[in-house]
Amino acid sequence: MDFADSPLSLALQSRLRQFMTDLVLPSMAEWHQWSDAGAYPLDLIEPLKAQARALGLWNLFLPSLRDDQPGTRLSNLDYAPLAEIMGRVPWAAEVFNCNAPDSGTMELLQLFASPDQVARWLNPLLRGEIRSCFAMSEPDTASSDPTQLQTRIVSDGDGWVINGRKWFITGAAHPLCRLAVVMGVSEDENAPEHARHSMVLVPMDTPGLTVERNIPVMDHQSLDGHCELIFRNVRVPRDAMLGQPGAGFALAQARLGPGRVHHAMRSIGQCELALELMCERALERRAFGGRLGDFANVQDWIAESRVEIDQARLLVLRAAWVLDRSGSAAARTDVSAIKLVSSRLQNRVLDRAMQVFGAMSLSPDTPLARLWAWGRALRFLDGPDEVHLRTVARAELKRAKGQRGANAAHLRRWMPVEG
Repeated sequence: MDFADSPLSLALQSRLRQFMTDLVLPSMAEWHQWSDAGAYPLDLIEPLKAQARALGLWNLFLPSLRDDQPGTRLSNLDYAPLAEIMGRVPWAAEVFNCNAPDSGTMELLQLFASPDQVARWLNPLLRGEIRSCFAMSEPDTASSDPTQLQTRIVSDGDGWVINGRKWFITGAAHPLCRLAVVMGVSEDENAPEHARHSMVLVPMDTPGLTVERNIPVMDHQSLDGHCELIFRNVRVPRDAMLGQPGAGFALAQARLGPGRVHHAMRSIGQCELALELMCERALERRAFGGRLGDFANVQDWIAESRVEIDQARLLVLRAAWVLDRSGSAAARTDVSAIKLVSSRLQNRVLDRAMQVFGAMSLSPDTPLARLWAWGRALRFLDGPDEVHLRTVARAELKRAKGQRGANAAHLRRWMPVEG
């Protein structure tokens, strides 16, 4: 396995870092002014998007991007370092049209949309003209087991009628959000449990669809939203179905692999930022007659963070490599592993940085508290830790079952000889 960056990826990394330095970081103060006022900063974001697109820093996440579509086609492995750079500023990915959940929506539509759906939804998303949300999680079911979803998608005449409640739906409060991709039960109870669900494309202004509230996450309210949505007799036409009825799980699995690479690399970018801030603080802050960086425990935190970040990055790059070579099904265990590792890593590294900063880390004077909170939330989002641990363990046990008895000679060497 060769994880050396390609010349194209290296060139884009250089261009992206320069863009972040010259345009994104100087916009941070204005972003926070908008955020403190509770308003989405479209007047800030839209000009940055235009500049990013003009520089070729646009739609970098989509390996299946066609020549006639805007953006730069990259493999998952080539895109991963770019996601890390964007992740250092949590809102930056939207500037490059690479933000969740729209990246996942665009990938779904690229793979499964009809020509009419491409024209109505995918093309405007690729141009950055609209935003979307992915409505799966529900308040009354364990989203770690999506076979329990209760939202109903019922065939009725020439269309579908949707009833249900969704929550923690990212992006639903964005002022440009025009589309909800809704997953629910469409088939009868006699169908196999993984062939009962479908996805439908629902315009956000459809009668009966209500954005009930924007739910704060760890006492922080996102400007683009983690919303609760209510569907009351929401009717959409027959051609709003994405793919085939009953294929919802297959579609969801195709979407998850690359998205988890993106999430993991953005987390690693935030961990790198936290480590840099921790080191600067350790060099500047003095206590008990010396700098914090002179104390052995602080040096241990710095060293452990450095090693753990590098380990996690290599694991994510390997998952991206497997995705590129073999597809989502072959990479299932790998993407579960990186989801588990990156979210736990973020909490550990941010916790150490917060200890070095002390009480200041609890204030809005640093990004540490918000980044820690997001890392904690990631341990639920896209499946809780326990689900990913089970996925990895099952893969190991399956492999062991296939090799059962192969280690008998090693065991006999250490077993006592009778007689």
